[in-house]
Amino acid sequence: MTVLWFLLSGYMLPLILSLGAVSIAGVVWLAHRMDVIDHESHPVHMAPKGAGYYVWLMWEIVKANIDVTMAILRGPSALQPKVFKLKASQVSDVGRVAYANSITLTPGTVTIFVDDDEFTVHSLTPVAKEGLETGDMDRRVSELEGYVAPGTEGAG
Repeated sequence: MTVLWFLLSGYMLPLILSLGAVSIAGVVWLAHRMDVIDHESHPVHMAPKGAGYYVWLMWEIVKANIDVTMAILRGPSALQPKVFKLKASQVSDVGRVAYANSITLTPGTVTIFVDDDEFTVHSLTPVAKEGLETGDMDRRVSELEGYVAPGTEGAG
């Protein structure tokens, strides 16, 4: 946020910069004292691999948009909604939430229920269902956590 503020404002006055630095230090100190920074609420451990994942996810969203658009243009026969269950290999709640949200962000699919490591998903087209059943998204989210389920190394 500091870098964004600096880029947008362009202020170089020593007083403003020093007050900003003191404010940042105070907030970090307070957050540490309140013990509100942990692995679950601020998953900074996922950040290094996150950029690559988000680029991949954006491309998946583009492909899914094209799939849904083509299905709509082809007419009702191309739409084949299905509800199915998926196993999630994530070890943490943050990982499972990231996976469920990634499914829902992808057009044509929605995570409608989560029960521990089993997701109930609605898909609009066969391509959307098949895309999730490959396990590629599941594996990539697990890699964000720093964990890859046995038997999925090198898949996708």
